[in-house]
Amino acid sequence: MLYSYLSMASKPGILTDWPWKPLGSFKYIILVPLITENIYSFMVKDEDIDVSKLALFPFVLWRMLHNQLWISLSRYRTAKGTNKIVDKGIEFDQVDRERDWDDQIMFNAILFYLGNIYVPGGSHLPFWRLDGVIITMLLHAGPVEFLYYWLHRALHHHYLYSRYHSHHHSSIVTEPITSVIHPFAEHIAYFLLFSIPILTTVLTGTVSVIALAAYVTYLDFMNNMGHCNFELIPNWLFTLLPPLKYIIYTPSFHSLHHVQFRTNYSLFMPFYDYIYGTMDKSSDSLYEKSLRRKEESPYVVHLTHLTTPESIYHLRLGFASFASKPYTPSTWHMWLLWPVTLCSMMLTWIYCSTFVVESNRFHNIILQTWAIPKYNIQYRLKSQKQSINNLIEEAILEAEEKGARVLSLGLMNQGEEMNMYGGVYMQKHPQLKVKLVDGSSLAVAVVLNSIPKRTTQVVLRGKLTKVACALAFALCQKRIQVSVLREDEYEKLDKLLGTKSEGKLVLSKSYTFKTWLVGDGLSEVEQRKASKGTLFIPFSQFPPKKLRTDCFYHTTPAMQTPLALENVDSCENWLPRRVMSVWRIAGLVHALEGWEEHECGYTTSNIEKVWEATLKHGFQPLRVPTHLKS
Repeated sequence: MLYSYLSMASKPGILTDWPWKPLGSFKYIILVPLITENIYSFMVKDEDIDVSKLALFPFVLWRMLHNQLWISLSRYRTAKGTNKIVDKGIEFDQVDRERDWDDQIMFNAILFYLGNIYVPGGSHLPFWRLDGVIITMLLHAGPVEFLYYWLHRALHHHYLYSRYHSHHHSSIVTEPITSVIHPFAEHIAYFLLFSIPILTTVLTGTVSVIALAAYVTYLDFMNNMGHCNFELIPNWLFTLLPPLKYIIYTPSFHSLHHVQFRTNYSLFMPFYDYIYGTMDKSSDSLYEKSLRRKEESPYVVHLTHLTTPESIYHLRLGFASFASKPYTPSTWHMWLLWPVTLCSMMLTWIYCSTFVVESNRFHNIILQTWAIPKYNIQYRLKSQKQSINNLIEEAILEAEEKGARVLSLGLMNQGEEMNMYGGVYMQKHPQLKVKLVDGSSLAVAVVLNSIPKRTTQVVLRGKLTKVACALAFALCQKRIQVSVLREDEYEKLDKLLGTKSEGKLVLSKSYTFKTWLVGDGLSEVEQRKASKGTLFIPFSQFPPKKLRTDCFYHTTPAMQTPLALENVDSCENWLPRRVMSVWRIAGLVHALEGWEEHECGYTTSNIEKVWEATLKHGFQPLRVPTHLKS
């Protein structure tokens, strides 16, 4: 039934698209005249201040913040798995479909603004009136809930469903923002429906600013709550007051509607489903099952940390649409959010504890990503070294306690001076059952396989990390000349490799080589000296700044993920969609293969063995530009 219902042909009806769709991200410009007139009325016109009109746009911002808080909470809870309802992830197509969740807030703002001007009694509203609140509650519980139930059932008729409502039901696994993803025509109908209490109180002179704001906030709250993919209504509430089950729905109740389609049509009050026999019989059992569900125990944990203050928005817990694209720092949107950014920095400083960011499933293995609330700049401060190492150690012990099999130490900027590439934790806890993996072997393998075939010489430039040294050794063994541009780096590598370099390690002042392996520390001057057509292949987690339009830039060490990897709906830093850094993949492969050794400190695993195992599990190398393959 599920798949046959989903396969109904979609025939977009009239007024499907929002009027401002052609404007794209510039759609907010339609609010500028309204905001300008509002400010002008307040600052210049000699008239009484209309508090209700003045509060409209701050209320718009509140609604956006309210919705975003629900999005972040829902994604955090579903990543942990506690009280999860539908055991399935979402994908990029759903994120793309739901990225314009603020359209309905803009639409409502315009209508409220016009109502303030043209509806009698719609302006200069009193701050509070109790009779208006009571009327609003009664009208919502009566006409609004009743009419919505039958409107909703009508929308599930094949004619309307295929033209309108199927867009909403494309999301089987719901998120809070799924609640407002409807065609424009549906939003017109919903506004007319929800305006019954509002217009009634306006025309009877009982409306107030508090009643109006509270009612719209109530609608947002219930909509968001009902579309969370985790259960949060406690059982004791229904035990204490049994009639509540008829007037308050739960997330699991509405989740069944998105799975079964022909049941649980009610808005917020299941009362009408009980009356008309459309209550899903499994509603109570799913509710109880979801409440009993414990936090998921990860099999593999990947540790990461924030990069810049703005990078918190790019986490899966941040802005869904922003996280679904490769990270682009310092956009104009981010500058507008500096007060929120500052608050988030303060929150991470106060909280200062590792938190779950994302959860993926690969066959029967759960991979969780945990973030340490520290930024790049803090990794460069000696005063932060002990604090960071303590957080990493606590995360390792927590993963051990939760039964994790592998912990990937893919932390950016972790190095010899920070924690001996993770070796200090092995020394301090020699009896660890969880295996520590730094991903260096797979990073080397990916870089080696990114070098165009028949290459005979490369430039190695950047901070001489564990990966860089292993790369130099592997290239020399392959009889590929490794040219080093700086004398101090050459001396360090020459001392480390000795006769193992096979005479292939050279100090060079030439910039004519076409393949550069680069890491942190590549200067702009050096990059500009590279010859035209040079291919830059990063071996660190941070890509070089793209200064040359006549050169080519490979991604940081990463691979294409197999389709079997579920719940992939965000991009990892600057990587494209469904591309995962080797530092995350390495831990997963380590667990899949059941390897018992640690891969951290100054040791690396067999590079060829790691590469073959990674390919075996469906991860694919990224393509080298076609004109560079030969």
